Amino acid sequence: MRVGLHIPDFTWDGGAPALRGRLAEVAGLAEQAGFDRISVMDHVWQIGPIGPVEHEMLEAYTTLGYLAAKTERVKLLTVVTAVVYREPGLLAKAVTTLDVLSGGRAMLGIGAAWNEEEARGLGLFFPSTAERFERLEEALQICLQMWSGDDGPYRGKYYQLERTLNSPQPLSHPHPPILIGGAGEKKTLRLVARYADACNIFDSPDLAHKLDVLRSHCVTEGRDYDEIENTVQTRFDLGEQGERVEETIEHLQQLAELGIQVAHGTLVGAGSLRPLELMAERVIPAVERF
Repeated sequence: MRVGLHIPDFTWDGGAPALRGRLAEVAGLAEQAGFDRISVMDHVWQIGPIGPVEHEMLEAYTTLGYLAAKTERVKLLTVVTAVVYREPGLLAKAVTTLDVLSGGRAMLGIGAAWNEEEARGLGLFFPSTAERFERLEEALQICLQMWSGDDGPYRGKYYQLERTLNSPQPLSHPHPPILIGGAGEKKTLRLVARYADACNIFDSPDLAHKLDVLRSHCVTEGRDYDEIENTVQTRFDLGEQGERVEETIEHLQQLAELGIQVAHGTLVGAGSLRPLELMAERVIPAVERF
């Protein structure tokens, strides 16, 4: 098993003037600790489960570009891009740029979007749920076409591209891995089976059932289930003094036994740096054996 670090919170000691230095330090320590990937949210306001909307939030792809310059090994992605916040042609170009400038470390994390409050607040496009899922499928098709080297037109219901030219092409082969976030059984997991290289399902009691649903969609789509990287979105809470380290390791072993290959999650207190040291010293060496 591998682990990923999700950074959803930028409200740290020192405020905005200290943010870039602390973010670089967090990313550097995460890489040294052995994390496989680092992600940020694609939100423009903080979300309720993390903190008040007024708390600090950085734009995702600018942040990933900064992290590309501050790291050398970890994969970089959003968990996950809101499909309607960017036109697909521009999104494919942004991920390509991140991949080239990071030396082939970009992933496309993407989903149908959900935060209507922030979208309305900043005037971002936010159609109905049904339309967002239809646009998600077209966006996936556009990205794959642009990354294939086919620069012909794309004609969809919502998007019309006259020429899907993408130069340079990504360094990742055959393209930056696509991770689709969410666990909706009728739409999201079907799209995972059809287009994605990885799923990203919440760590919950029905996780095994969701994986079975994905397996069923793979049969319908003629897709090898084992080609898809099973990723779970979780939360690492090691305790203030590391008192929950063993409990965390035991839970990660349970996830591995379900077939989870990547445990990707928020690390409580990461901004204080000590939890990153505990992950390096005790958790990651243990889970690498699973």
